[in-house]
Amino acid sequence: MALLSLPKPGLARRRGGFPRILPWWLLLPLAAPAAESRFIDAKAGVTDPWKGRETRSVASFGLDPLAPEALTRFGGLAADKRRASGFFRVEKLGDRWWFIDPEGGRFLFTGVCSVKPEARFQAAEPFARLYGTPQAWAAKTISTLREHGFNGCGGFSDHDTLRAAANPIPYTVTLGLMAGFGRTLGVTRMDSGHTGYEDDILPVFEPGFAEFCQGVCRERLTALKDDPFLVGVFSDNELPLKKDLLDRMLKASGATREAAARFQSGKGPVTDSLRRDFVEHVFDTYFRITTEAIRQALPNHLCLGSRFHGPAKGNSAVWKAAGRWCDVVSMNYYDHWNPQKEHLRQWQEWSGKPCLITEFYVKAMDSGLPNTSGAGWVVKTQADRGAFYQNFALALIESKTCVGWHWFKYMDNDPTNTRTDASNRDSNKGLFNIRHEPYTDALESMRELNLRLYPLVERIDGAKPLTQ
Repeated sequence: MALLSLPKPGLARRRGGFPRILPWWLLLPLAAPAAESRFIDAKAGVTDPWKGRETRSVASFGLDPLAPEALTRFGGLAADKRRASGFFRVEKLGDRWWFIDPEGGRFLFTGVCSVKPEARFQAAEPFARLYGTPQAWAAKTISTLREHGFNGCGGFSDHDTLRAAANPIPYTVTLGLMAGFGRTLGVTRMDSGHTGYEDDILPVFEPGFAEFCQGVCRERLTALKDDPFLVGVFSDNELPLKKDLLDRMLKASGATREAAARFQSGKGPVTDSLRRDFVEHVFDTYFRITTEAIRQALPNHLCLGSRFHGPAKGNSAVWKAAGRWCDVVSMNYYDHWNPQKEHLRQWQEWSGKPCLITEFYVKAMDSGLPNTSGAGWVVKTQADRGAFYQNFALALIESKTCVGWHWFKYMDNDPTNTRTDASNRDSNKGLFNIRHEPYTDALESMRELNLRLYPLVERIDGAKPLTQ
């Protein structure tokens, strides 16, 4: 399979004889048609039965892709700019949340996780043949991502190599503050897909946590404080969330138990209501400490949360806590073929902040991989993967509370690499396989939506200019 090379999108066509000086949103119909849909066979795991799932596409919208000239150098809209701060920020315009890029362009973050110059195991020979150096890889990779409408890099990417490229793209940094502190205490383990903790207790009340966070942030973030391409920082990834955290901490020892006992004091017996309040207290403490440390090093960049996962979907306590301290609340969102409208509505209601979907994916059986590990859905073909992407992204656009999404991930799992955790062993998660070859059918569908992202927003929002 050769490296993908698709033609650059052209300028939008004239419609109905309108001159090009009119705002492009005025060229769109006032009412959006229902998105075209079909049924795709999918299953939650390889041993489950296939079931047809309704899947919507962008085809029925009849929209042209935006030309590169319509975008700022950061990937936001060049027209109708907002206040330019020199850094990424968030703003609610009408009933829709946006990132605002450093030049003032309205920006939705279509990113990819784990964008790295993989040159180990089965990837070693093709990497040497196709790229030779990390610098050559970065230049080609950034070009390919842009060509397909991806405008940045998500968690766990090699941002140092990517940022050093001549034509960089926006990026994020994932710190692992709680995970790192837990390791110094000897209370962590490797769980499937994330760091685990002894009895699933976060040692947020243990002495030295704040100082540890401040030290890590000084070391890792200070040099980035003037970088406009840095969107923001994730403090951790997939922290454990147990509803009975108060009970667990009351049975612990040291500062952890003392903090739980102080919280319970005078409140009577442990009830479900008290347990919820304590979870909120724990996460409020966590986000206060980590956000203050991040802001000491990066006063102008965004705090993007701790990449919530499964248990947080319906837990109001953690969203309320995150909303007090974070600019955007991040969620790794699995188990649902369609993003649930109620989830997206509740997250906004609980936090008062926009959400960023920081992981999602689907695996195809035509990749030749067993696909037994990981959380994503299983489908039959790469074209089905691309259709899933369109369906998922359309629902996020319609929510108006989501400011972007990050596909997990850049490259497939390598079954010969046994050093990874159990969730990343044998699955088709990547835009590229382990030989650095692109999945062209999946990427073409992703490209079809990504290059029409902003026209889709305007169409869904009723073709009204977002000025106020």
